[in-house]
Amino acid sequence: MAVQFDLKAELRNDKGKGASRRLRREGRLPAIVYGGDKDPVSLTLDHDEIKHSMEEEAFFSSVLTLDIAGKKEPVILRDLQRHPYKPLLTHVDFQRIDENREMHLAVPLHFEGEEKSEGVKKGGVFSRLMTELDVACLPRDLPSYIEVDVSGLDIGGSIHLSEVELPEGVHIPALAGLEEMSEEEAHEHDAAVCTVVSTRAVTEAEEAEEAGEAEEGAGEE
Repeated sequence: MAVQFDLKAELRNDKGKGASRRLRREGRLPAIVYGGDKDPVSLTLDHDEIKHSMEEEAFFSSVLTLDIAGKKEPVILRDLQRHPYKPLLTHVDFQRIDENREMHLAVPLHFEGEEKSEGVKKGGVFSRLMTELDVACLPRDLPSYIEVDVSGLDIGGSIHLSEVELPEGVHIPALAGLEEMSEEEAHEHDAAVCTVVSTRAVTEAEEAEEAGEAEEGAGEE
């Protein structure tokens, strides 16, 4: 079940650095919401509520609901600024969404079957080349994460963008027109998201095995 995030916000009238500092001392977080056919609106939210919501991975890749003085508005998180050395947030940006218009957002990748993969069983090391994926879809089709089955990967094997199974209604903009690209362009756009690489121990074992087979063959001759 998708996690629901309902965030209470208040309209902010006073602006400037001094006003922002006062808000932060009161435990409030300055914010802005923009996009759509409306003007940007300055807001404040409860700092600790946002910090708590950030503990959920889905917070960064979900449609959020801003409750602004009783009026609810669907948004996505676009930017989150932090204090340079304190564990504090300093500002957050939200973007309004149109439920009937396609949106672009980065969604986390969950790799399943890593320990079961043939390559890892042979001593290889699983390597995540991407941790999230830029996708496009209608808000109602937005997944909290995308699962990638890596149990079939052997040493030297990899999974590319075009091989990732996507939920219905979701596509990867980077692959648009892939079939019409040259081989070099297609290779650049269809990047690998993960791979299993050989370790030095595995390489040495393979070389020793090949050497042994070569000596055995020479002895038979």
